[in-house]
Amino acid sequence: MSPPTLLVGDVGGTNARFATVHLVDGHPVLDRVESFPARRFPTLLAAVAAFIDGCKVRPDGGVIAVAGPVTNGEIDLTNSPWRVSERELADLGLNPIRLINDFVAQAWGASIMPPDQLASLGGPETGDPNATLAVLGPGTGFGVSALIRDINGQQMAMTSEGGHVCFAPGDPVEDEMLRILRRRYDRVSIERLISGPGLLNLHKALAEIDGRQSRIDDPAAITEAALVDPNSPCGATLARFCAILGAVAGDIALTTGARGGVYIAGGIAPRILPFLKASPFRERFERKGRFQDYMAAIPTRVILHKHAALLGAGRLGFIDFGR
Repeated sequence: MSPPTLLVGDVGGTNARFATVHLVDGHPVLDRVESFPARRFPTLLAAVAAFIDGCKVRPDGGVIAVAGPVTNGEIDLTNSPWRVSERELADLGLNPIRLINDFVAQAWGASIMPPDQLASLGGPETGDPNATLAVLGPGTGFGVSALIRDINGQQMAMTSEGGHVCFAPGDPVEDEMLRILRRRYDRVSIERLISGPGLLNLHKALAEIDGRQSRIDDPAAITEAALVDPNSPCGATLARFCAILGAVAGDIALTTGARGGVYIAGGIAPRILPFLKASPFRERFERKGRFQDYMAAIPTRVILHKHAALLGAGRLGFIDFGR
């Protein structure tokens, strides 16, 4: 029996990326990665069908990671109008097919990242090899997962909507930011601050605290200005973004017991990597009172690989296939 070729997908609020994947020496290898903007396809099913139509070798099955919860084999994307079910995807000839949360795929991918696809944000070179890995990151939203590992080599990725837990301020400035954001949102979650749209919320709140006017309405413009001049108001916004990201990453490490390491995934962190390294990220990560020493022993890394979720989906797919 020839080894299977799988379709893997990584579907966010803005784009869907698909690839085929096969095993080489036990490791998933991606072929023909393509991106499908959500605005060009009325349904996710249409995007998947368009990708399959262009495949030279038709996939035997697949795993598609999506930015939102999966319930009874169906998705309802948090930041996108796309909907789809495993049953509909099976009608395209994908059997078996699984829909999983995108950060579940990131969690499976994190543990197989080569060293040159990781950048350190502080802490020791390695964590406990038998302990949980936490994976989190800002993008259009904020994703969270963890790969639970034990001394017997057993592994299981945790499905989570941790980006929607309440934001916990860490100093008086953040207390005031929370008060301001509560005027707009009945409940202020992590995602309201630590995401692409959240960066804009942060910037406007800080401008109000400082008594300034801000006419910026594009998160990318904040990032660009901050990287040019870290001492500008945009630089202050991005520094606060990184500090809160560090605090949140530390909270998630404590919650999941992630002594194996904490990995920052998504597209934002690699783009601001030098700024992030110089920011208060690691200080806020470790600043956990009586657990300071516990936190200091946990490595923090940025995943640089552009398609880590696709690799993670492939890894899980071949586990399902028994390979």
